[in-house]
Amino acid sequence: MAQVPTGVVAAAGLVGGYGVARWTKKRPLGGAALAVAGGVAARQWAGKVGAPKAAALTGLYVAAFGGSHPLAKKIGAWPSVFAVAGGVALASWVVESRG
Repeated sequence: MAQVPTGVVAAAGLVGGYGVARWTKKRPLGGAALAVAGGVAARQWAGKVGAPKAAALTGLYVAAFGGSHPLAKKIGAWPSVFAVAGGVALASWVVESRG
């Protein structure tokens, strides 16, 4: 079975985590979705590019989540979430394609 690209998993975690939190009005549920996707992405990154690069990409994932909050005050919630998700997906693709 084909594996979902890690950048897609990470982006889906950021977008899905926010969506779950917003639509259920239960932030811990959104955090759980964010954490599960982040864990899956971290494991895939480790298998593809090794632990140091996986740690850097996981750190970027967490920083993107944190950075989306102040960015949302400037451009709006959904645009902020999509921007950071796209950034993480792009970074993932670049790191994975360069090995």
